[in-house]
Amino acid sequence: MLRARGFTLIEMAVVIAVVALLLGSILIPLATQVEERRFGEARRILDDAREALIGFAITNGRLPCPASSASNGLESPAGGGACTNPYDGWLPAATLGLYPADAAGFAVDPWGNRIRYAVTTAHTSAFTTFTTANSIGTQFLAGALSPDLQVCSTATGVSGTPPTCASGKTVTANAPAVVFSVGPNGVSGATGPDEVENANNDRLFVSRPPGSVGSAEGEFDDIVVWLSPHILYNRLVAAGKLP
Repeated sequence: MLRARGFTLIEMAVVIAVVALLLGSILIPLATQVEERRFGEARRILDDAREALIGFAITNGRLPCPASSASNGLESPAGGGACTNPYDGWLPAATLGLYPADAAGFAVDPWGNRIRYAVTTAHTSAFTTFTTANSIGTQFLAGALSPDLQVCSTATGVSGTPPTCASGKTVTANAPAVVFSVGPNGVSGATGPDEVENANNDRLFVSRPPGSVGSAEGEFDDIVVWLSPHILYNRLVAAGKLP
């Protein structure tokens, strides 16, 4: 007569260990895929923001000011001029009509962080000020367009007042505007020196490939884009705002 035989405790433990290994091998790639999708979505949001800034400039003859912490996603001050937070403000989603935004009207990235936005103050805030005699288009025609936001490939070697990239580390030296996400570590705040540079309220920013906490250059997961003055000029011409 045959007896029914169940699993022993050792056999059950082996089965559980094998299942755990299989689940772990599946879940880790899934987590990586989810994070990669978030990075892709963040880049799309930033690209949309850059297009919205160009559209705003075409319509209004100036760039919008960044939003302040108390402006509910509207540029500060309303109507532009000398911005209250030119280097440390947020993307004015309510002014630009952008989505996604949080309950207070600020544009947010896929990790729920508010998207940062900086604008040049060159020529006494001329880029965010409009009069009949002064607009971005007028400055282009007069040859007086010289925005001064800088993007470097590293914060190492940054010097001077106002700050300047180290020799050979300049990505661009004449950006009218910079838009960036602080990435997945935004909740815990900047940790690496390049992230600290992006958060220190001056005209200089860093854009480079991501780096982990233990990497030689330090942790970095900011996603940084900027507005090229040449692309802005081209779009103004295409829109019939310039000959």
